Parts: sequence; structure tokens; C-alpha cells
Amino acid sequence: MIGKLTGTLADKNPPQLLVDCHGVGYEVDVPMSTFYNLPGLGEKVSLLTHFVVREDAQILYGFGTASEREAFRQLIKISGVGPRTALSVLSGMSVSELGQAISLQEPGRLVKVPGIGKKTAERLLLELKGKLGAELDLRQPAASDAQADIQQALLALGYNDKEAAAALKALPADVGVSDGIKLALKALAK
Repeated sequence: MIGKLTGTLADKNPPQLLVDCHGVGYEVDVPMSTFYNLPGLGEKVSLLTHFVVREDAQILYGFGTASEREAFRQLIKISGVGPRTALSVLSGMSVSELGQAISLQEPGRLVKVPGIGKKTAERLLLELKGKLGAELDLRQPAASDAQADIQQALLALGYNDKEAAAALKALPADVGVSDGIKLALKALAK
């Protein structure tokens, strides 16, 4: 019903926003990935939305990108996964990280998200396989084996996906695994 909101950002209170659209204030719940990329209060904001009508509530969910909204819609189609859980997944990892976890069938990455247990993670991976991960992999450049090993080492050392990805971007493309881990740790120590 409501597919997009464009207006002035009136209030930010994670995970909820208040968007003023010509005098009408819409309360919108957003994942943290969208929240971090919002402009300041009083500035113009445009969000793609998903409107949920329940017996006891009408809730508007907002997203900064079409891929976030599509991932959200795929997640809520799964039995036992509601909008709150889907927002939690998108807050805990980016859409590309979710797609990568689905393609590689890595439940460990999903279990790190609050509210996602091992069985739910496995069900998500099973039901989203071919729906979300495959299309995302076509848009992502393939990581080399060395970079994948470096990323796994950083994750094993306790860094989150975003920190590991940021450290990988700073590395030379042809770096070896051991040198890459050393350089990544130096970059993350700053």
C-alpha cells in the first residue's frame, strides 16, 4: 500500500524514525544498516517501505535500498520469522553478507545475530537458498581464496563481519594469507 516515503526526518530513536511528509508524521521501523546511513534531523529523507497490517497494529518498515527491502520480504515469508526477526537479521549483517552466508551455507554467521538460534539459522539458509544468495553473488565480485581465508581468520579472532570486510578492502589484491592477516590486524588495531 505505502511503497515509499519522502519527507523530513523529524526524530531518530533506534530502530524507529519519525518522517514528516507535508505535516503527517509517519513512524517507521528501520534496520540499523539503514539507520546508520540516515541524514541529520531536519534533512530530507527517502525510504522504500513495507506496510504490515495485523489485527492489533499497522506497522511501517523502511529501508534505504531496494535490496534491503527485498531481503526483508524474503525473510518474512519464512514460517516462524516475523518482521522483528527480519529487522534483527538486517541489523546484524548487510544484505551482501546475508547473501554470502546463504550461498556458502554458513549458519555460524546467522547465529551471531541476536534472536537467531542454530535451528532458525539452518531453516533460513535452507529456505532462502536460491532465492537470495544466488542473485547477490552475481552482483558481487568473487573474493580470492586468500581473502576468504583472511576473513575467516578475522571472524575467528572475534571481529565482526563489518570490521573484517573493512580490513579486507584495505589489503592489496595479491596479498598472501599470513601477510594479509598481519596487515589486517594492524589496520584493525588503529
